[in-house]
Amino acid sequence: MSSTARVEDRVDRRSLVAGTVGNFVEWYEFGAYGFFATVIAANFFSSTSTSDAESLIKTYASFALAFFFRPIGAAVFGRLGDRIGRRPTLILVLLLMTGSTTLIGVLPTYATVGAAAPWLLTLVRALQGLSAGGEFGGAVSIMTEFAPKTKRGLYGAWQSFTVALGLLAGAGLAAVLATTLSKDALSDWGWRVPFLLALPLGLVALWLRLRLAETPNFDRVKEELREPADKTEVAKAIALGIGRLMGWSAAGYTFLVVMPSYLQATLHATFQQALVATVLANLGFAVSIMPAGWLSDRIGRRPVMVTGAALVVVLAFPLMNLLQDKGSSNAAKGAAVFGAGLVVGLMAGPGPAMLAEMFPTRARYTGLGLAYSLSNAVFSGSAGLIITELIKRTHNVDIPAYYVAVTSAISVLALLTLRGDDHRRELRD
Repeated sequence: MSSTARVEDRVDRRSLVAGTVGNFVEWYEFGAYGFFATVIAANFFSSTSTSDAESLIKTYASFALAFFFRPIGAAVFGRLGDRIGRRPTLILVLLLMTGSTTLIGVLPTYATVGAAAPWLLTLVRALQGLSAGGEFGGAVSIMTEFAPKTKRGLYGAWQSFTVALGLLAGAGLAAVLATTLSKDALSDWGWRVPFLLALPLGLVALWLRLRLAETPNFDRVKEELREPADKTEVAKAIALGIGRLMGWSAAGYTFLVVMPSYLQATLHATFQQALVATVLANLGFAVSIMPAGWLSDRIGRRPVMVTGAALVVVLAFPLMNLLQDKGSSNAAKGAAVFGAGLVVGLMAGPGPAMLAEMFPTRARYTGLGLAYSLSNAVFSGSAGLIITELIKRTHNVDIPAYYVAVTSAISVLALLTLRGDDHRRELRD
């Protein structure tokens, strides 16, 4: 191998690490918030006149609010990233993300400051939403623009893989705390630990991003002073991207994050049982992401992602029925949630590269960031709120299955519009 090739390999690996580490911090925190939703509800949204169900709904409303700030962050930071560069924008995003996440760990609760507590939490969640909106577009742009043409699916899959790692880290830490601490200690201070740990994690991520170079694609576009991308074309691509992602967004959050509260509130599982199920689902998710990204580099994004979305449609109701069946063994239920995560990974692996290939470099940070954040705002961030509220109103425990089956069916139709050779083409300037 020549010295030039070795340098390029080091740069490519550095771009992967720098791009994924911020993403890990983001999803670690979002996972921790989801896993501790019932504890946070009791601390920030409970009063003598509020039921447990109402507190949980309010907690998920705060959860959803952060997702609805993501498109704003994607637009603001995306515009910066497409004008001044990926590197400086990602550094700014990381600082905002780390600071807001750490703040959650020191916020006063309802018992301390009364009605101000939920407002403070909601404000910090909004700041997190802004930073998260700017993270995805920049991270995926970095990974795919540095990637060799034949490995964009594999490189992009690292973004989704660190989602799984972040969620697993959040779930694993939550499980450890739930096992080692008493219920009172967990409710009093234990839930704060995951958020406070975001500070050292963020500092490591910052050090890595400060060492990152700008992408060759952005440098080339900047030097050539090309005309801005066509806004109508970009808007159409964003709308199509949302359709292609909505099944991944809905199924991913339903199976990987909302599941603990669903199992506890609806199926009366213990906190520990719900966390074990969620860890298994996230393990399945993590296992399939990288192979799915690698496979999409060889046979195309379309067949891999369509298969994943179609399997969600087919398996949604059998999965829910198995979890609801008191006669089913724990092994069978564990295998079912593991399989659910596995299927979601088929969409998540090729997804980042698929999005990057939809937009020109001049609008890639903004375009793919908006498509992803809008899809997540509607179909991920609202998943817990929609499912919890509909179950409360209808008493239908199959609501999660309806939710993921309908959204994934729409995604199948949108994914069928992908060209079969997109994975072989150069990224557009």
